[in-house]
Amino acid sequence: MLEPAAVIDDFLASHDLNYEQKDENTYLITLPGEAKQQTHCALIIGDHSLSINAFVIRKPDENKEKVYEYLLNKNASMYSIAFAINELGDIYLVGRLPLPAVNEQEIDRILGAVLQYADSSFNPLLELGFSSAIRREWAWRVSRGESLANLKAFEHII
Repeated sequence: MLEPAAVIDDFLASHDLNYEQKDENTYLITLPGEAKQQTHCALIIGDHSLSINAFVIRKPDENKEKVYEYLLNKNASMYSIAFAINELGDIYLVGRLPLPAVNEQEIDRILGAVLQYADSSFNPLLELGFSSAIRREWAWRVSRGESLANLKAFEHII
């Protein structure tokens, strides 16, 4: 059985992902998305498990109860990771995998899950937690003749 670091090294060498190795146990991977253009994910090899941590969005400005309800409902059907908040209220995806379970297929599944959950939840979370800011940004851009291209997904709330 390969050491977890060797498995991760082999996986990253065979996939076209931007990453850096912060130290011998920490990999910082940038996953490309669509709604969320990039998701930054850390894989950290501990004594007994591989930790997965990925930033999704900052602390919601409003409607926190609905944001948290959305997250809890999503958690019920997710594979190997779950939404969580940190001490600042920022939203992350987190998970743990026992070291003996670390193989290339599982790394692929987990990174795929991180990407899918972060990307598919990004716009709904922005809409729930930042709708007032989106409306202000829309109005500001219209008043200045600026592009609305990256706000088109929220046109229905304007």
